[in-house]
Amino acid sequence: MADPRLKEQIRELGPWFHNLDIGGVATAPDHFLGDYPAFKWEGFRHVLPDDLNGASVLDIGCNAGFYSLEMKRRGAGRVVALEPDPHYLRQARFVAERTGTEIEFRQMTVYDVGQLGERFDLVIFMGVLYHLRHPLLALDLIHDHVADDLMLFQTMQRGPDSVAPVAEDYDFDKVGHFDAPDYPKMHFVEHRYAGDPTNWWVPNAACTQAMLRSAGFDILETPEPEVHLCRRAGRSASDRLSVSTR
Repeated sequence: MADPRLKEQIRELGPWFHNLDIGGVATAPDHFLGDYPAFKWEGFRHVLPDDLNGASVLDIGCNAGFYSLEMKRRGAGRVVALEPDPHYLRQARFVAERTGTEIEFRQMTVYDVGQLGERFDLVIFMGVLYHLRHPLLALDLIHDHVADDLMLFQTMQRGPDSVAPVAEDYDFDKVGHFDAPDYPKMHFVEHRYAGDPTNWWVPNAACTQAMLRSAGFDILETPEPEVHLCRRAGRSASDRLSVSTR
């Protein structure tokens, strides 16, 4: 039998977006997506090593800490979890305490990662990009300040999963490619999407991949259309700060 006091604590900390099993009590048993994010994790967990062998991990936008917990279960050494929302941060700290898991929590946004002053073997950046007003800046900051090797990335997408080949350049009077549904595109949400005012940008698959490359990440695997395992690389054509326009 689950501890009645534990049930009450979990209820008081609600609502929960991560459904976690804490001492036999589910935090979000009626989640509209089902057993989330566990059922999603099953589809791409294989792209990470079963044994992280003491690796350092940065979990950006950790929510209640599902992925941070999974990384510790796989043997990660140091796990630092960032979460700007104090509500979710309270949940994550509670979960870590109840499960006896050592995770370092910081109330920070992705835009603050330069303040950490260190790099990590693995960066987890799941379900955050579409909540940002400045998504490409966020990827640039991750690349320049905290990513040392791998990044596990996910974003909501809409549109086709196919990716059109894109030329290095187009003449000014060539505009037809912009109308192709699988040309890189990002939809802007002025008001709300799915009732959420923090949903700002929704890319298609081509745009997601182009943004990752532009920020300096090589895509190693795509186990699901919205999920990519990336490796930090250098930037090339994306370094265009010296280009002026008139």
